[in-house]
Amino acid sequence: MSFGAAASGAASDGFPRVDESAACPCGSGERFDGCCRPLLRGYPAPTAERLMRSRYTAFVVGDARYLSETWHPGTRPDDLSLDPGQRWSGLEIVDVVDGGDGDARGAVEFHARWRYGRDRGELHERSRFVRQSERWWYLDGIVQ
Repeated sequence: MSFGAAASGAASDGFPRVDESAACPCGSGERFDGCCRPLLRGYPAPTAERLMRSRYTAFVVGDARYLSETWHPGTRPDDLSLDPGQRWSGLEIVDVVDGGDGDARGAVEFHARWRYGRDRGELHERSRFVRQSERWWYLDGIVQ
């Protein structure tokens, strides 16, 4: 499964390319270069919600490497294939439980809109996160 909005042009792999000064695809209201881009380049997410937002952005731009690197090794799939035909068009955070400074666990519930050709839909998931080795990891999600 993959997450496409706020894109300018398409990369050679078929995924949208996001301009540094464009609004971040995660819907935070911040510019991409001040929001998810630093995380996609290796800066650690400070909270579970920020990790969730950056993972959504990684789905938008087709960054399977980042998704794999932020997925807890105990639950990470062996293979992660992203489909450039699936476009993610918006993220709405519904609920955040813990996942901040001093927390070991967190949960983020969200709605993510998608389209694939003429089909449209929405993923509603409650994702679980854990903080280990001084960083946040995505554990798993329950589709609502």
